[in-house]
Amino acid sequence: MKTLVQLFSARDFQPWDSVLDKVQQAGFDGVEGFSANYVAPAAFRALLDERGLVMPQGHFGLDLLEGNFAEAVRAARTLGVDTVIAPYLQPADRPVDRDGWVALGRRLDLLDRKCRDEGFGFAWHNHDFEVVLLETGDTPMDVLLDTAPTMNWEADLGWILRAGANPIEWLSKRADRIVSVHLKDIQPNHETATEGGWADLGHGINEWEGIFEHLAGLPNLKAEVAEHDNPSDLTRFLGRWMSSFRRLSGH
Repeated sequence: MKTLVQLFSARDFQPWDSVLDKVQQAGFDGVEGFSANYVAPAAFRALLDERGLVMPQGHFGLDLLEGNFAEAVRAARTLGVDTVIAPYLQPADRPVDRDGWVALGRRLDLLDRKCRDEGFGFAWHNHDFEVVLLETGDTPMDVLLDTAPTMNWEADLGWILRAGANPIEWLSKRADRIVSVHLKDIQPNHETATEGGWADLGHGINEWEGIFEHLAGLPNLKAEVAEHDNPSDLTRFLGRWMSSFRRLSGH
């Protein structure tokens, strides 16, 4: 099991060598990449290697995966990525009904097969809108996982909380598909609070002990990922996350 930092959390705290120093000092195994880390992948890999950090997974946008798959593969291989994760849909690109989510699921199924042919795992990363009920009584996340039956899932528990859904229910019903989790909390007044309403793990409104019991039983979980979408202090976020993680997980 790896503890990683999603580097989107550190986008406002560059240079990257300083960010990676903080990641290492906080006790993480490595990082989860995003688009800014793929501009010069060999140079970024060197920064990781110098600090003994790894990047076993990364977020790769659908525009890149569908528009220039070969470039995504080159970056992933250079950085040592094992699992390619599609992370997000802009509002204008989100399906408006179940048929639209089925169509997206078919696109993801194709990408899943292409990634597996190249030796990578493939997963989808959720936000809040994928776990809200459709008019048909199921959710976009269910539709995507059913339509792309071998695709994995990176479950963002912070966004599940933000949607008002129950993380334990999702961890239970889709346990075999989850290969990674994003662990982050929310503030009680998250719609209007500072830092986008997010809170460091263990410093928000959520009760985490039961969730960590479920995490321990996930059969295919490979990574537990620290994320905060808008931290004002990177060192505080990394330190608090790791302290809470060790207390809650018993590691």
